[in-house]
Order: sequence, then C-alpha cells, then structure tokens
Amino acid sequence: MKKRYDILLFLATIVITIFGIVMIYSASSIWSAYKFGDAFKYVKNQALFGIIGVIVMLLLRKVDYKIYYKKTNFILIACFILLILVLIPGIGSIRNGSRSWFGIGGFGIQPSEAAKIGLIMFTAKYLEKSNKFIKNLKKGVFPILIILFLIFGLIMLQPDFGTGMIIVISIIAMLFIAGVNMKFFIAGGVIGIIGIVALILIAPYRMDRITSFLNPWSDPLGTGFQIIQSLYAIGPGGLLGVGFLNSRQKQFYLPEPQTDFIFSIISEELGILGVLLVSFLFITILWCGFKIALNSKNLFAKYLAFGLTFQMLVQAILNLMVVIGMIPVTGVTLPFLSYGGSSLLVSMASIGILLNIAKQQE
Repeated sequence: MKKRYDILLFLATIVITIFGIVMIYSASSIWSAYKFGDAFKYVKNQALFGIIGVIVMLLLRKVDYKIYYKKTNFILIACFILLILVLIPGIGSIRNGSRSWFGIGGFGIQPSEAAKIGLIMFTAKYLEKSNKFIKNLKKGVFPILIILFLIFGLIMLQPDFGTGMIIVISIIAMLFIAGVNMKFFIAGGVIGIIGIVALILIAPYRMDRITSFLNPWSDPLGTGFQIIQSLYAIGPGGLLGVGFLNSRQKQFYLPEPQTDFIFSIISEELGILGVLLVSFLFITILWCGFKIALNSKNLFAKYLAFGLTFQMLVQAILNLMVVIGMIPVTGVTLPFLSYGGSSLLVSMASIGILLNIAKQQE
C-alpha cells in the first residue's frame, strides 16, 4: 500500500500540472496576444517551468530526506539572505506593488516561495529535537516563534500578506500536532487577530480589500471589480460549463485570469465537472501526503511530510475562498494550476520530497 501512495501521488501531480498548463492557455491566450502579440507567451513559460519542475521532482525523489536534516540550518540561513536581498532596490524587482521578485530575463523568482520549504524543514528538525520539552512554552515554543516572525516580518516588508499567512498557519499547525499546550493557541489566536487588524489598519489597500469583500458593489469598478468578475465567471458554469476556450470573463473582464483567479475560468468553461476534477486531484495529492506522514516512523520525516502537505492545503483553501468571495483578495496562487514559475517549482519540489519519504518507507 505504501508504494501505491507513491505512485498515486506522482500520477495525480503530473495530471494536475498538465491540466493547469492547458487551462493557463485557455485563460491567458487573449490577454497574452493583446499584450505581447503571442497567444502562447504565458503557456510556453509555464510549460518550461513544468518541465523543470518534473525534473526537480524526480531528482528530489532520489535525494535522501535525511540530508535536509543535516543541512536545514544552512537552508534557512540562505532563505533569510534571499529575503533580505530581494528588498534592496536594484536587486529585487517590483511587480503588482510588491518587491518580492528577482528578475531573471523575462522570468521572476520569489524567494518567499523557497522560504516556505526552508522554514518547514527547520521546524520539522526543531520539533524532532525538542520533542521532550515541546509542551514548555518558554523552552519549546518561543524559539521557533522568533524564527517564524523574523521570516514573516521580512515577507511583510515586501509586502506579501498572503504568503506570510500561509507560512504562519502551516507552522502553527505543525506545533499543534507536536502537542504544544492548548493555552498557547488560545493566547496566540487572540494576539494573531489583534496583529491582523493592526496590519490591515496600517495599510489602506488592505482596508480597501476588506471593504470590497464585505460589499464589492460599493466600488464595482475599483476594489470590488475582481471579486464581482470572478463570481460572474463562476455563476454561468452550470454542470458542463460554457465550453473549453469559450470563457467570456477572460476577455478583459477578469484581470490576468491565468494567475490567482484561474479557478474562476475553470468553473466557467468546464462547470461543476471541472470543479470536481480539480477537487479530486487535490484531495488525492493531500490524502497521499498525509498518509505518507502517518506511515513515517522517523519523527523528522513525519513532521516534514505533514508540513509540506498542510501548506499546500492551506494555500489551496485560501485561494478558493478568495475566488468565491469568502475572504478578501490575498494574492495567493492555486498550487499547480495558477500561472507562476516559483509557485509551481516549489509545489513540485514538495512532491519530490514527499516521494522520497514514501520511498524510504518501502
């Protein structure tokens, strides 16, 4: 059965990645032709990253995960350095209002995406070593929280609230399964709510997103525009959708639909069947990831597998909640499906690590 998780996880990842590339073509072809004179611009870039991602996934499947245990401090320090460098004008580049990219030719690389894996590896090692006193808040929890909020602070300087929240939620979940005292989560929840409110108040654009979330029609041509257009895309989908390539909302209504709102186009063109297909593939990937974590006898592997899988779960849920208007726009991509090389490579790398952990169980 363990080997079946390995094979099933690999196949589901390949299928959802190919499906994502196909849907990126559908979502972006009109916008890409208008902007670049090439309807295949975005899909060619994503296909290239998809090929690189498969290679990375297969290579990491062969790398013994115990190596990460030995090198995790170095990996985390490298992530810190990259997060600092990207904030320096002339080194980091600004896209959509955030200085969170290293521009390499026509491509962009986000160090915050790599920081997701780096911090999960560090936390998995920390929890494995601190297992005996993890219930002690001072000795067991505070040290990892300091590291967590240093990373979160650097990401917020970009600013990238969505990625920061994914990292925080994922690490808190790892602390929860490690057996941290429940009083910490109660106190942390109160402090977290206060912190989120403060972050919203000090940044006017976040307050605009809250306002548009509560009532997008209060500013239908401004802050509420994306949510309204997303719901217009999802609404007519029905059972079978309006047909592949036939989306109306991608025709300059929904801004850059190949990115955060790719699920809206899937819903519009492929309907409920498309939604069920995406849901099935995600559930398969997550189920395999959690089963690999449960089957791991090595504590570091267990925490690492859980952290990587849970992070993908949180990211997918946040994206889908934005698309259907349940939470304000966060700028979070949908793993494997949204356009973005950094996001795809990190997702594929995570799968490669999970495959190696599963391989070690055989």
